[in-house]
Amino acid sequence: MGWVIAATGGFAICGAALDLEFFMNHRKARAFVRMFGRNGARLFYGLLGCGLVVFGVLLGLGIIQQSE
Repeated sequence: MGWVIAATGGFAICGAALDLEFFMNHRKARAFVRMFGRNGARLFYGLLGCGLVVFGVLLGLGIIQQSE
């Protein structure tokens, strides 16, 4: 599960860094674009992606234990 979270974070980083039109025009992203502007939303998604990558890698390596 951790690697899926890390891949999702990588996708968010790519979408923000490359300023992908389909990514930034998604209905859920539009709220952040309205609140922060396009560059602010890109920064938000980049930071969110970094956090997801770190969390996913730590979870994938077993450093953070997943409760079941």
